[in-house]
Amino acid sequence: PPLVLLNGDDLDYAKIRLDPRSWNTALGALSGLPDPITRAVVWNTARDMVRDGELAPGGYLRAVRAHLPYETDLAIVQGVLGFARHQIADRHLPPPDRPEALDGLTAVCRDLLDRTADGGNPGLRLAAARGCLDNLTDPGELRAWLTAGTVPGGPALDPELRWRLLLRLTVLGAAGPADIDTALADDPGATGREGAARCRAALPDPAAKETAWNALFDSDDLSNRFVKATAEGFWQPEQRDLLTGYVRRYHPAAVAAAARRGPAIATILGREGYPAHALDEETLRLGRECLRRDEPVPALRRTLDDQLDDLARILRARTIHTTGHTTGAG
Repeated sequence: PPLVLLNGDDLDYAKIRLDPRSWNTALGALSGLPDPITRAVVWNTARDMVRDGELAPGGYLRAVRAHLPYETDLAIVQGVLGFARHQIADRHLPPPDRPEALDGLTAVCRDLLDRTADGGNPGLRLAAARGCLDNLTDPGELRAWLTAGTVPGGPALDPELRWRLLLRLTVLGAAGPADIDTALADDPGATGREGAARCRAALPDPAAKETAWNALFDSDDLSNRFVKATAEGFWQPEQRDLLTGYVRRYHPAAVAAAARRGPAIATILGREGYPAHALDEETLRLGRECLRRDEPVPALRRTLDDQLDDLARILRARTIHTTGHTTGAG
């Protein structure tokens, strides 16, 4: 048969694979499979194939471009967009290929907005709007959306979407402290304060980064929620050069802060606070040396173990991808 799919009903805990013929069939028919569970199994299989170096990142993105605009299941759309952005674009692809990938994901989200223009699926529309805000690379267009108070063809900007848009502008260097202060004055509640902390940590400015770093690792003043928000803003793939020195400082600083502040903060510092964009053998070496030498508290050790396992897998997959010995290579 042209498509062999094991565990298609997702009734077992199983890691499955598609042979090249089955993957090519799935690439042509995925959005037409009638059962959302079966579609989810195929998407999850593709995800695992990328992580194990058996499917090139470009092959995954081609599937996203071809099929996600026609997807009707919200969980699938959210999961695929999240993996495509945070794993494929931010980590598996070489940095020079990232802008094109983000543009492709933005196009997918625009298509989803067009398809749901009748308003019949508000969940999909919200997911698509968030995807547009997270992936758009044109600050001028983002600024126009902020001024208009809406995503074109999508929903109006509520406070959550407005902060999301401002974060993207900040990361791109197109918004500054005055914009953040203005937004906070309009939304002075807890959500607004967290959004402001996230944006301030994302400012592509050496002084702003040092202030955020001190708040995360040297001060004990921030609550758990503000530590999380600050950590989410700090590490940005667009700011690799600015963040290089902080990668080397991360492990000893995280160990010390986690020991002072307890397991909840330790988990945040090992998860949101980890330099996930730093994908090289030196970062892997520093992490392994930290686990061996510095005796991090258990909560931090667990999250660092997971992070280093992911990093090692990505480095192995990148090596395989560069040889072209993958399904859908290129």
